[in-house]
Amino acid sequence: MQRFSLKAKLILSLSLILGFGFVLTNVNNYRVSTRSVRENIIEHALPLTRDNIYSEIQSDLMRPIFISSLMANDTFLKDWALGGERDVDKITRYLQEIQGKYGFFSTFFVSEKTGYYYHFNGILKKLSSDDPHDVWYSDFKAMEKPYDLTVDTNEAAENGLTIFINHRLDDYDGNLLGVTGVGLNMEMVANLLKSYRQRYGRDIYLVDHDGLIKVHKDQPLVDRVNIADLEGVRDVARQALTIKSEPECFDFWRDGRHILLTSRYIPEFEWFLFVEQDETQAIAGIRRNFYENLVFDFLIIAAILGITIYTVNRFQGKLEEMATTDKLTGACNRREFDRCFDMACYLSKRQGMPFSVILFDIDDFKTINDELGHMAGDQVLKEIVRLAEGHIRQNDLVVRWGGDEFILLVHNELSRAWQVAERLREEIRNRDLLAGFDGGSGKGSVTISCGVVMYDDGESLDHLMMRVDAALYESKKRGKDQTVTLPAIPAKPASKAV
Repeated sequence: MQRFSLKAKLILSLSLILGFGFVLTNVNNYRVSTRSVRENIIEHALPLTRDNIYSEIQSDLMRPIFISSLMANDTFLKDWALGGERDVDKITRYLQEIQGKYGFFSTFFVSEKTGYYYHFNGILKKLSSDDPHDVWYSDFKAMEKPYDLTVDTNEAAENGLTIFINHRLDDYDGNLLGVTGVGLNMEMVANLLKSYRQRYGRDIYLVDHDGLIKVHKDQPLVDRVNIADLEGVRDVARQALTIKSEPECFDFWRDGRHILLTSRYIPEFEWFLFVEQDETQAIAGIRRNFYENLVFDFLIIAAILGITIYTVNRFQGKLEEMATTDKLTGACNRREFDRCFDMACYLSKRQGMPFSVILFDIDDFKTINDELGHMAGDQVLKEIVRLAEGHIRQNDLVVRWGGDEFILLVHNELSRAWQVAERLREEIRNRDLLAGFDGGSGKGSVTISCGVVMYDDGESLDHLMMRVDAALYESKKRGKDQTVTLPAIPAKPASKAV
């Protein structure tokens, strides 16, 4: 093993020496190329993408604003509200028609007079000043603006996060009748941003004047996280949230990646559009070519080294598996059990960790082999090991002791080990482990008999196995398909040297 390690170091050293000359000549080209790409992103690509996305967002999100404006100027809605809101079915059908025609997530009207929240499914609720969900209404009235965009939970849709376009509804004399508008599913808007990202390869999100994220492809960030709290972007947040005549570009580091950022104010929403470009990703092509040039020269060395390491590791793994695992069932063998037993004894002595041993075998296993064949018997053995592994913890052990006998080494006290044995015994009895072999004869039921003992401090493996074997014998004696524990048999004290 030591010789192989030295050989690996020698190959690595030679590879570094041979590659040094290639790296030296390629690094300069790489640096020049990356500098050129960065300048192109800042001066051309990023601003162009920002303006394209700005136009698309206006096109995609101005439509619901326009529809909510039409609703706020609809004479039917005004006349219905002025008429005393007598026929709820009319307003419901009206909201349903708009919702269905334009595919909005929600349409609504809130009456200033009655406080009722009319939804396209009927009356949702009556607004209350004590309800935190209804604060938005008074806040919007205080703004004295024709419309506003807010992100809030939608009570009519299991509190799903929604962008609401709220629009004032005034009567013919300019008096407030209520608020109407539509709601956009945040998931739909997030998918819209994801589509932008797929097309342009950049991260896009919207924030308000205070830096609070309003629209993002990751919904948990919406209306909860401020860019001032995000790594990297916090360093440029103040400048990016300043309304300027000409948008600017900024840069920062996040998770070891260099990020280029540009922002633009959208006056219709009173939000800022943020577009991020991962410069590390942008130069990935150049970096890939750089690596490809190096890899090409080292390809044969890398292939030989890789095949050698793979072959040695594979055979070493096979040898370790053969030395510790039963080939048929995949359970551990006696050699591995001896090693784990010694470790369990050590932990019991040093840390006081109890452990128990379950010895079980399959009742009338010879009959299964004789009547249904050895393939049926092999299937039973493998299935029992699989079931046993599902009843123990990760640091416990399943061992094929020999033939149809198995041992479970359970790091727990006797009562817990007994429960493990019982659960395993009942599951095996209730399963048809001979499916496909019994031919509907009803012989599919397989049972096991279990003996359980707990390790006694200082006890030898031979003495422990004698006790658990006696417990298993007692289970057979009582009629099989049982779990039996026996009291500890005192071990013969070791003689002391004089």
